[in-house]
Amino acid sequence: MSLGVDAVTRRRGTLVVVSAPSGAGKTTLCTEVRSMIPDLAYSVSYTTRTPRPGEVDGKDFHFVGVAAFKGMVERNEFAEWAVVHGNYYGTRAQPLEQALAAGLDILLDIDTQGARQLKTHYPEAVSVFIVAPSLALLERRLRERKSDAPKEIARRMARAREEIATWREYNYLIINRDLKEAADQLASIIHAERCRTSRLALRVPDLALPE
Repeated sequence: MSLGVDAVTRRRGTLVVVSAPSGAGKTTLCTEVRSMIPDLAYSVSYTTRTPRPGEVDGKDFHFVGVAAFKGMVERNEFAEWAVVHGNYYGTRAQPLEQALAAGLDILLDIDTQGARQLKTHYPEAVSVFIVAPSLALLERRLRERKSDAPKEIARRMARAREEIATWREYNYLIINRDLKEAADQLASIIHAERCRTSRLALRVPDLALPE
């Protein structure tokens, strides 16, 4: 018996949730993986924070005001939302559902609070936690990007310790020592999950044994 590609019916897409402390490199890592897996959809989050140099509205984030964000919360438009480092962040539910229904796997770059909420609504989601090799390196990366004041860096480091303590809530852990190595690991996780039998749908006649 041969099972060709045609034997596999369209499956529902999978959420791939990636979280990490600030400075661990998750955004760069997600960008790299998207270039490696062209058919991987990406969820652009909404935020009330000020854009950093080089960030593009609608590509990196949807930048909105606090009033607009709260209005979306009141209309129950978010699959998850949280306050992180004093700013609001959220993921709209409609684009997620559209991608999943179309059979697309969708990558989400979100914090630990949002990841926990999504796991409640989508227990089948795949969660990956990214860490720097050490807290000292993490702090150095935050200082080198020169986008935060010393007081903000201290706050982010305190938050990082809290986030790292949640790593066992995730399905996978990647230590981001080298971008290429870490990207290869994340891509391998996504490819492996696509082959998981519980995510595949095969037509019964194709699996029937000869009488």
